[in-house]
Amino acid sequence: MGDSRSFTEYVSKTFDNHFWIVAEEYLRENFDALDVELYKIHKAGELEISDVHVEHVWVDDLPEMKIQFDVALSVIFEISEADHHYDNSEEKRIWLMVRCRGDISCDLQDFEIFEVSDYKGKNRAKNPLDDSLVPYIPYEKLDEVATSFLKEYYPEALKITQYKQDPVWVDPNILTERLGLTINTQRIREDASVFGQIYFVDTDVEMYDSNTQSNVAMQIEGKTIVVDPYMYLLRNLGSVNNTIIHECVHWVKHRKVFELEKLYNAAASHISCEVKGGAISTLSKKSTEWMEKQANQLTPRIQMPAEPFRVKANQYIAQFMRESNARHTVDVMEKVITALETKFAVSKQAAKIRLVELGFEEAIGTYTYLDGHYVKPHGFRKGTIKVNQTFSLSAQDAAIERFLNPELRALTENGDYLFVDNHYVYNAPLYVERDENGKLELTGYARSHMDECCLVFDMRITSKVENIYHTACYLNRELSDITFEIKYHNGFENAPQERQVAMRKKIQAEELEIRKQMTDDPEQCLELLLKWRGMNYTDLGLEIDRDPKTISRTVKGKTAPTVETAALICFGLHLSPTISMKLMDVFGCKLNPMKYPNHQWINEALYIKYPEPIWAIREYLSPYGVEI
Repeated sequence: MGDSRSFTEYVSKTFDNHFWIVAEEYLRENFDALDVELYKIHKAGELEISDVHVEHVWVDDLPEMKIQFDVALSVIFEISEADHHYDNSEEKRIWLMVRCRGDISCDLQDFEIFEVSDYKGKNRAKNPLDDSLVPYIPYEKLDEVATSFLKEYYPEALKITQYKQDPVWVDPNILTERLGLTINTQRIREDASVFGQIYFVDTDVEMYDSNTQSNVAMQIEGKTIVVDPYMYLLRNLGSVNNTIIHECVHWVKHRKVFELEKLYNAAASHISCEVKGGAISTLSKKSTEWMEKQANQLTPRIQMPAEPFRVKANQYIAQFMRESNARHTVDVMEKVITALETKFAVSKQAAKIRLVELGFEEAIGTYTYLDGHYVKPHGFRKGTIKVNQTFSLSAQDAAIERFLNPELRALTENGDYLFVDNHYVYNAPLYVERDENGKLELTGYARSHMDECCLVFDMRITSKVENIYHTACYLNRELSDITFEIKYHNGFENAPQERQVAMRKKIQAEELEIRKQMTDDPEQCLELLLKWRGMNYTDLGLEIDRDPKTISRTVKGKTAPTVETAALICFGLHLSPTISMKLMDVFGCKLNPMKYPNHQWINEALYIKYPEPIWAIREYLSPYGVEI
């Protein structure tokens, strides 16, 4: 990376003589009107400037490569005594505002000062650029800027299409042609870590050659976007389109940054965007980060302009709900996202993120990828959770947070909350049911009312990823090298229906009564539990795939059970945590999660997976190397 580039510094060094000249002229012509108070001087004589310093520069973006900039000057000058009877002098300071303009593509050789005035402390820039000439674009203005971009270069994309008409998508080939740019597919690096580059000037570079499997020298013409062809193999069409339009944004919005860099560094030639999401170039780190942030934010808004995208999303929601007779928007959101992905030629993740940005919160619970599978779509009351919160978490995060957070642990100690479909859900019939294989899953009602029955968790990214990517990562939750810190959102009050709570309390009372009847005799405990479940040793043996005689010998103390065997009996009887922990103690198989990692996972399953069939519990434990 280069050093941080400062337009203020460049202006100060390059046009210092001009500022001295205008300062001298202004003082000579306007001294009497300045009303300078003199304390040592009886009569003002000659003026001599001792220093002119550029204090600040405000840059205003103009069309093409022109800029206008206001320069705040502090001018220190000395006034000599005009009365020859005295030999005094006095130093004074005034502030001036010098208004300038020029074309940065010609190194500001056409620089001119068109106004000099007393400094009033006000900046009049309508389209401000920062000191590196990166545009100031507040988050709330992003859609407005994207719309202006489309009005100038792709106005048809802003058309609102009718119900049965496809939207007008932004074709990157047409856009680059209108911008006078060329697309060149060329391997860039052997590891495919750079997927796009834009070259502003003719440049001699080294690119990777697949035939020779080495880097070769070649010349890339200016105004060329280079795309690694592996993008077309490794990523979807939406990602390729995003890459090209991303580089177009750099061309339109950041050429002035590049030209400033060239004033400092003649070798500057291109901006390069890496697969990991950052940007690398010969430009300064500060400039690169801001440019990449803006390109990432503007590109999807250009591909999916707010109003056309919102209208089309509503059209698809209405169409798919009518066709499938769906009751809730979340039930059709996967189809909506897929349709938008196809019609706007973007990635599935980009369509989902854009929906959420535009207020379609039902999309948050769609296409979430955890523990090697997609979590079923789910919805909730609007405004229930923030963008950095989630109902969904991995089994490992669920276990860690339950271990560390006493409030979460308290909610699961008596089986009130189970871990089902990657959610902590209230254990009641309205929210949890069995599928055709006997495995627990959220009911359709639960998936449409997550705020009523599931716990909320806060997320914080802990890996070194720029803030710009946070929203995308929170919404996507897909496989990546991004790591999250998950925290139970203490104090969040979900409100299961009163009837469901009453049913749960009735079950708890029954479990508590059974627990009170258990003694320290293994045989008495198992006889009691088998009778309660309406089972015998043969039934239990079939359930857990063990010889009934082996179970009987274990219970009678003739053989010492392992922790795994004792837990298996608990799972076979579907015992709640209160009862299973007592039975584990009676068997002499007390769990020690702090010492044995497999005990930690068995402990988790006994608390949050106990109603599941044995095969589902084994499936839960298998990724962590635990066998029962």
